[in-house]
Amino acid sequence: MLRIFSQYVRFVESVNYRVGRFVMYGIFLMVGILLWSSISKTFFLPSLWTLEAAQFSMVAYYILGGAYSLQLGSNVRMDLFYSNWSDKKKAYVDSVTVLFLIFFLGTLLYGGLDSTEYAFKYNERSNTVWRPYMWPIKSIMCLGILLMLLQSTCELIKDIAKIRGVSL
Repeated sequence: MLRIFSQYVRFVESVNYRVGRFVMYGIFLMVGILLWSSISKTFFLPSLWTLEAAQFSMVAYYILGGAYSLQLGSNVRMDLFYSNWSDKKKAYVDSVTVLFLIFFLGTLLYGGLDSTEYAFKYNERSNTVWRPYMWPIKSIMCLGILLMLLQSTCELIKDIAKIRGVSL
């Protein structure tokens, strides 16, 4: 049974690592969009799509990078007492708090899938002049939330293994 969990953790973490490393370069896409926005407003007619495209690329950047951030442990943590605790005590506390994260992400994914289904069903568009379809960004958001949910379960498995004194 431990082998299945170990394989699951390795698989999910390898997927999240690859997605995170790829999405990391999305910053250049955002910079390019915002640079074009500045150039077009200064020298040409202002582009209608740049603000919303920058917002969509920012959402994709941080939603898809969330699981990678969690994997690296670069998420924000209150370190008042935490740094003085033993690894086992940290694992106990983390295993409880990650349950709240899993519940939150599950609820978020449920709502996101419902919203994405609506966007597909009714060809939902943004209420701006550019009027892009909403299903692409909503699908990306659901994928990012799913990846974070999977990474959260990996963190729970690793914490339980640490409590039991088992290495994965």
